[in-house]
Amino acid sequence: MRTIPMLLLFSIFLFLPDALPAQETDESFDPAFTHVVYFWLHRPDNARDRADFEEALRTLLAESRYTKTNFFGTPPGATREVVDDSFTYGMILTFESAEAQEAYQKEQAHLDFIESAGHLWKKVVVYDAIGITP
Repeated sequence: MRTIPMLLLFSIFLFLPDALPAQETDESFDPAFTHVVYFWLHRPDNARDRADFEEALRTLLAESRYTKTNFFGTPPGATREVVDDSFTYGMILTFESAEAQEAYQKEQAHLDFIESAGHLWKKVVVYDAIGITP
């Protein structure tokens, strides 16, 4: 009698990986140059400020000619001491080269973003990194 439940359990583990969706890899992520930016808004609890900031970010990302991969989000709530979740928004952009990132700094879409949203933040921290080939 124990054989049937054991066979059933074994079958579940045997075929479970086929039932789960395959994890996809994002082939568009370009590790050549990353630009990671953290923003602290003056009034992080103000819904209008957040909406205006998000709209400015969406416009930047839609209009930039140089970004390859782009992401922005909010801190999920730290569960570990080593995680700094004091920022209001985080943004990760990738570029094909340091030269492309430099061109992004001067392009109109980026300048317009600073003009339209710069008054909303009190602090910005930027981390740039060049990818290392494995």
